[in-house]
Amino acid sequence: MEIAENVENAEDVQACARAVAPVPGPVAPRRRSPAVRRALVAAVAGCAVLGGVLVLLPGGAERPAALPGPAGRAVIAAAAGAPAALPDLAALIGEQEARVRARPRDGLAWAALGAAYVERGSRTARTTDYPRAERALRGSLAVRPGGNVEALDGLAALAAARGDWRGARQWGEAAVRVAPKRWSSYVALVDAYRGVGDYKAADRTLEKLTGLSSGAGTSVTLRTAAVYGDRGWREDAAAVLADATARAGTPAERAALSQRGGDLAWERGEPADALRHQDAALAADPAAHGALAGRARALASLGRTAEAVTAYRAALARRPEPGYALELGELYQSLGDERAAGAQYAALRARVAAQRADGVDDALVLGRFEADHGDPEAAVARLRAEWSRAPGIAVADALGWAYHRAGDDDAARWFLRRATDRQKGGTVRNARYSFHLGAVERESGLYGAARRHLGEALRINPGFSPLYGPEARAALTALGSPPEGGVPQMWPPKPAAVPARAQTPPKRR
Repeated sequence: MEIAENVENAEDVQACARAVAPVPGPVAPRRRSPAVRRALVAAVAGCAVLGGVLVLLPGGAERPAALPGPAGRAVIAAAAGAPAALPDLAALIGEQEARVRARPRDGLAWAALGAAYVERGSRTARTTDYPRAERALRGSLAVRPGGNVEALDGLAALAAARGDWRGARQWGEAAVRVAPKRWSSYVALVDAYRGVGDYKAADRTLEKLTGLSSGAGTSVTLRTAAVYGDRGWREDAAAVLADATARAGTPAERAALSQRGGDLAWERGEPADALRHQDAALAADPAAHGALAGRARALASLGRTAEAVTAYRAALARRPEPGYALELGELYQSLGDERAAGAQYAALRARVAAQRADGVDDALVLGRFEADHGDPEAAVARLRAEWSRAPGIAVADALGWAYHRAGDDDAARWFLRRATDRQKGGTVRNARYSFHLGAVERESGLYGAARRHLGEALRINPGFSPLYGPEARAALTALGSPPEGGVPQMWPPKPAAVPARAQTPPKRR
């Protein structure tokens, strides 16, 4: 029985502690967009939360001489906003389990345990840790309901790990109201505002975060790079990551920073540089599943498809992330292996169902999959509901493409233009977004705009997809050169208002 298994209210805490058995550490890993951005977001958010909680515990950071062991190293890393090594994290979980067994009404200990479960779940794909984390964190609130910023921070990080951006915003804002000068409370809040599409609030929150933390810590650096990327400042994001990587003090920090640097290089259409960064991440931490997936993307862009397949399979062995399965399935499909692609798509569905049981929201990746490889109408319904919860750029792109696949190009153009229109917050330079808009414009007979956006996609990242990159090149070739004297209509007519279908989310049954 897990230590947080039955914590529902204050009375349950003591009974739970009496019944507890030790929790095994994380499964020993074999190896490792934003796709899958959520895993990295959750991991570093968990680190920041752990740091904020653990320095307050008896025997914590106020007694550094007593922290030479694995659990102590995890505390030190977390307090600095850095990822902890997985063995150290396992030791920390064991220590906090022992603490709550001995002190079942210790709200700080319950909060620390919940935050540790969040980080372990996000780092090892043990999403079964998320319900345990929620029970521990709510148990912390039950025994210490007033001013419990540590539990509020943990619940914000948990919501971000699950992809529940509105929940992350709610808990993060509550934590900031309780402790406005506590830097770790702003980490998950930056992620939450980006998730719900409030990029101005994310900018403001990042400014507060960097001011309170003096810009230190891997968690702060990763948020800074992410917000710069949202603004379209890719070179600035790369510079921030490079500087932080040079200063990184632990292998886990170097791996996280190098991985994100590699992801950014790939997004910029520099697969050789991306491969160098991902190899550096794996040299620092062979268990970095995100670096294995990033390496696979770079290899596919370089035409080294057999190696890319191997890297994807290794990443999935580390972490069966639905996004990785989708990418590998599309790689197989581009190679003409429909059977292997179908197996990955089936694995994606199974993994999404398993994660949903643990409270994880995979609506975005499932909607993308359904639009291209399943039921486009179901994708529209799913993504409309997601848009009502989190109207961000990624959801706008996915929903627009789903509308196109379902045969409604008027609604498709509205959403796809929102994802790429700088006036609407679409400052991210993303090859897939430009391809989607260009493809819809071509189908609509808007050939001038289609040339522009298809060409833009291939300039940003020629290898953005092994399946759709060749399609973009073929479409651009088929369009040919513009007619002499220019095209009569470069842009599609602007709708007077949002399509009615886009304004009203589907009714829940």
